Amino acid sequence: MRRRLLVSYLSLTLFVLVVLEVPLGVIFARRQLSELTAEVERDAVVTATLVEDALEAGRPVGGGVVASYARKTGARIVVVDARGRAVADSSGEAVGRSFANRPEVAEALAGRVDSGTRRSVTLGADLLFVAVPVASAGTVYGAVRITYPTSALDERVRRSWLTLAGVAAVSLLAAGGLAVALAGSVSRPLRRLERAAGEIGRGHLSARAPTNEGPPEVRALAGEINDTAERLAGLLAAQDAFVADASHQLRSPLTALRLRLENLEGETGSAAQEDLRAAVAETQRLSRTIDGLLALARADRAAGEPPSGVIDPLAVLEERRVAWSSLAQERGVTLVVEDGQAPLPSPVRATPDRLVQVLDNLLANAFDAAPPGSRVEMRTQPAASGGWVEVHVLDDGPGLSDEERRRAFDRFWRGGDSRPAGQGLGGSGLGLSIVRRLVVADGGEVELSPRPGGGTDAVVRLVAAR
Repeated sequence: MRRRLLVSYLSLTLFVLVVLEVPLGVIFARRQLSELTAEVERDAVVTATLVEDALEAGRPVGGGVVASYARKTGARIVVVDARGRAVADSSGEAVGRSFANRPEVAEALAGRVDSGTRRSVTLGADLLFVAVPVASAGTVYGAVRITYPTSALDERVRRSWLTLAGVAAVSLLAAGGLAVALAGSVSRPLRRLERAAGEIGRGHLSARAPTNEGPPEVRALAGEINDTAERLAGLLAAQDAFVADASHQLRSPLTALRLRLENLEGETGSAAQEDLRAAVAETQRLSRTIDGLLALARADRAAGEPPSGVIDPLAVLEERRVAWSSLAQERGVTLVVEDGQAPLPSPVRATPDRLVQVLDNLLANAFDAAPPGSRVEMRTQPAASGGWVEVHVLDDGPGLSDEERRRAFDRFWRGGDSRPAGQGLGGSGLGLSIVRRLVVADGGEVELSPRPGGGTDAVVRLVAAR
């Protein structure tokens, strides 16, 4: 925007300068030519007055007059008689030669003054010419022609154009400095407003636009953006409070309901046992769904917060292996952390709590899919393309189809589960949605890939710390 404002200001200034200075330069050139023509014509009339008596009496015209004039002005002066024959020439070259065929001389011999400019092929220069009649009592006795090189005039005109160009350059520089100041006074508040709006759009609702800079319209817009951010912050706070309160209020009655149903198992007949166990499983699934919704709301809230630091992913994997080792032993599954490919991956920019939650969700899915006696592996390695570090969670389960991998990150989507009711760690269909939100919040990517030989490879790509 600043560049556009500068271009606009300078274009307008240049247009005004061209409109004003070009006509001024043309008028100056024409005026210089007119003044020079009038001056030369006056000199020609004076010379005609001086030679009038000699031409009228038929006496020779002395060369002193024309020679003196030529020395003073640098012009050439030729005096012709009534027949157009040169009787005096300041150059001394044309005495006795006829000039009757020259248009300006013919006009002067006809009693009229003629002037103008023409190109001299002999001299290779432009000349100003003036021809006046030498007459008395209505009788023309000859003519005086003065030719003056226009080089001096051209030099004056060129200097005038250079002066106008200098004035234009100074004016453009001054206008440029003023334009920079004006454009900055407009663009700086707009850039700050843009940055604040971008921060708010990325979820940093504490960001505020400055309301004391720029034109009134910009300050008013900044105020509106700040008011909108405050309202959004209030709405999100209310939403978080509602989710937390709803989860808390629902968790207690669901727990009580599940306990009552479990207490009824010893008092019901065998025919109702299956329905009772299904009811208990449904209450457990509903509890997991409520917990998942709360976790997803928190993940959505965390999406606007940048990574909090630099961590070693291999250390986090080892920590999660220790934390999940008891469940792995209970399930008959081997949980290992591999060193990955050499060289060892660099640290990553991520939030430790987010990465722990991501790994816990991926491990829960892996344990749900892994049959007894199989392996669940965790691995970290540099990505094939620079700038990324990959974290893998691999299982030996039945794997997922292409359609299932595409839909796996949709909310409430659930794949097939071969485990008995109550033995799965997931079940709400929100775990992978939470994973994706948390990984994206740290500037990363996540995908599910088929594992060679069967199973699923959950790949998390995080930004490498440099």
